[in-house]
Amino acid sequence: MDTTTTNWEASVTDSINAIYLLFSAYLVFVMQLGFAMLCAGSVRAKNAMNIMLTNVVDAVVGSLSYYLFGFAFAFGSEGPNANPFIGTQFFALKDIPSSSYDYSFFLYQWAFAIAVAGITAGSIAERTQFSAYLIFSFFLTGFVYPIVAHWVWSPSGWLSPTSGSLLFGSGAIDFAGSGVIHLVGAIAGLWGSLIEGPRVGRFDAFGKPVTMRGHNATLVVLGTFLLWFGWFGFNPGSFNKILVAYPNVSDQGNWTGVGRTAVTTTLAGSTAGIVTLFGRRLLVGHWDALDVCNGVLGGFVAITSGCSVVEPWAAIICGFVAAWVLIGLNILCLKLRFDDPLEATQLHGGCGAWGVIFTGLFAEQKFVIQAYDSGEAGISRPYGLLRGGGWGLIGAQVVEVVVVLFWVSITMGPMFYTLQKLDILRISIEEEIAGLDISRHGGKAYIDIHEEAGPQHYHEYMRLQNQ
Repeated sequence: MDTTTTNWEASVTDSINAIYLLFSAYLVFVMQLGFAMLCAGSVRAKNAMNIMLTNVVDAVVGSLSYYLFGFAFAFGSEGPNANPFIGTQFFALKDIPSSSYDYSFFLYQWAFAIAVAGITAGSIAERTQFSAYLIFSFFLTGFVYPIVAHWVWSPSGWLSPTSGSLLFGSGAIDFAGSGVIHLVGAIAGLWGSLIEGPRVGRFDAFGKPVTMRGHNATLVVLGTFLLWFGWFGFNPGSFNKILVAYPNVSDQGNWTGVGRTAVTTTLAGSTAGIVTLFGRRLLVGHWDALDVCNGVLGGFVAITSGCSVVEPWAAIICGFVAAWVLIGLNILCLKLRFDDPLEATQLHGGCGAWGVIFTGLFAEQKFVIQAYDSGEAGISRPYGLLRGGGWGLIGAQVVEVVVVLFWVSITMGPMFYTLQKLDILRISIEEEIAGLDISRHGGKAYIDIHEEAGPQHYHEYMRLQNQ
């Protein structure tokens, strides 16, 4: 074959891969808008401005933190193809000589990184000082999360399924981050919520929970659908290259896994949503749209680990179990007087941990080879325990869950405790009762009509409305 033709084909392939990865990054970034809408609708009106601001802060602070430090910790390496985001080049985003990492890859990983802090922010909403958000967002995005990402996603990571030395001959398969993203953010939020304590009035004098519903169900549903849309970049987009060389299988490529990954994602989320709908109906006696939204998201969180390596029927099982994990953890948290306004710890933590374990049970060998060995024939890898693949993969999955719990606990726990001791974590009782928007952000997010037009105009407006 002519060298010019070969180079042209390689250029076209690289271009298509870059466009696909960038488009996926944009979809994942849309999830920030979904998080913002979900959070805003889930809190009381007096804290709407605060929670919106924290979502913006998660993005902008996380961007700088991940650029300066996080990417280097996650994907830095030594040798001739060393990642230039490391060492003396922390502060210089230079042209990258190695095809292993480029600007598209950085942007995609950045979109993942800033999602982690958003999970934690939901757990400590409505009672946290704004300065604390700035500190934990920078620390979590730049230092805590990237270490886990390196362990699981870097070719040199000790848990990575693409490393030269596979743990238990397998490595941990966490394709798009049930553990790396969701469990990390949830455990950080768990420690923040525990150290801060519940919101004022969340439990009565006898320890019984008092309902504190969010102020806008429309925003919650809007945020859920935006997150659903973004998840099609989150999961299928984790095939960083859709056009790759398959040595011995001429009609296969990563592009064949992209559609399947989108389908498994949809089925898991939908199943979890419908199970939550009926499960909560049995428990509380009515149909609850907000519970269904969280159920859908719990299914997405769970399937994120194994979305590329399981059959669609297995995704339904994943979503079914995820719904009950979420329902059960919510009941348990109320009994333990644990207050997480967005159920982020239960949703992202419980369903994330289940998703990692689920992958170790149901992963198919042919899909594992497709996703991690470019479809090469003659490869043998551990796969799902319940699919006959032995204990190697499930063992690595359990190790991932344990080390994430340990690492995030020993880093974020002391950080939140220090902030609390320095009196820069939780706001005062008076400020919490008044609402963060009034006490910390200059006024309400919503202007009452009688405040805008005056009492006389307000009464006239109400008279006309009642006619």
